Amino acid sequence: MSDLPAPSDAELLDAYSRAVVGATERASPAVVSVETRGSGSGFVFTPDGFILTNSHVVHGGARLRVRLPDGRTGRATLVGEDPDTDVAVIRTDLPDLPPAALGESRSLRVGQVVIAIGNPLGFQSTVTAGVVSALGRSLRSTTGRLIEDVIQTDAALNPGNSGGPLVDSRGDVVGINTAVILPAQGICFAVGISTARTVALELMRHGRVRRSYLGISGQRVQIARGVARQHGLTQSGGVLVLSVEDGSPADHADLLPGDVLIALDGHTIAGVDDLHRFLIGERIGAAAVGALLRGTERLERALTLAERR
Repeated sequence: MSDLPAPSDAELLDAYSRAVVGATERASPAVVSVETRGSGSGFVFTPDGFILTNSHVVHGGARLRVRLPDGRTGRATLVGEDPDTDVAVIRTDLPDLPPAALGESRSLRVGQVVIAIGNPLGFQSTVTAGVVSALGRSLRSTTGRLIEDVIQTDAALNPGNSGGPLVDSRGDVVGINTAVILPAQGICFAVGISTARTVALELMRHGRVRRSYLGISGQRVQIARGVARQHGLTQSGGVLVLSVEDGSPADHADLLPGDVLIALDGHTIAGVDDLHRFLIGERIGAAAVGALLRGTERLERALTLAERR
């Protein structure tokens, strides 16, 4: 018989397992179950009870409750939600909450190990692991707006995981788990924490995310090749104005139904998603020059962007 001491449990773990175990032990205490009409997940990100989750988890829920990993339960209130990015902030007054550490999603690399923690199908504190499958994805929100810089992962997500954290091997939160593609397997998405952090600060300040608006309804339309050549356009599409809201910036600038918006302040507007990317909060009250096609004529209109209500 060997006189060597038996290896400890920690020594029997390979490097990958140690990384997953360590990250889970660090992040799990901050992960909560969010109970409303259904159930989802969330995670504490400040010691005074602010919790990040998905907008679709809490939207329309009149009563919110959270359950902590230590078994404590308590009421929560909605601070604000942003369906455009599927991010929401709620708050509980339960004491002694361990906040999760927030990382940086912009520094992620494809192939990097990530761990999803949540409460799928009511099974609390469930852990799955995988890798970052792709970066810079776009995901359509419930409002029709694109969520940019979404993380794709093969860490398994199920109903109830929504709102829970996606963490790196250090246990730092790099994303909020938000969606799966059914019936595909291993194609899951998380909103990057860089986006979520910015949105959360706006929700904590204002209860909503402030964005500018034009006051039109529109859809992408193909620009005729002859018209594009006539005006030296390199884009193939623009936004066809279907209607103009009375008193809106578009109304004051004399935009008309049937116009095709092709640029704003030199930024190409080839479709509705380009328009959404342009209309950020920093442009509220700012002047802009809109380029449009009216029939075959190219026109420019001065606009002052207003805040969307």
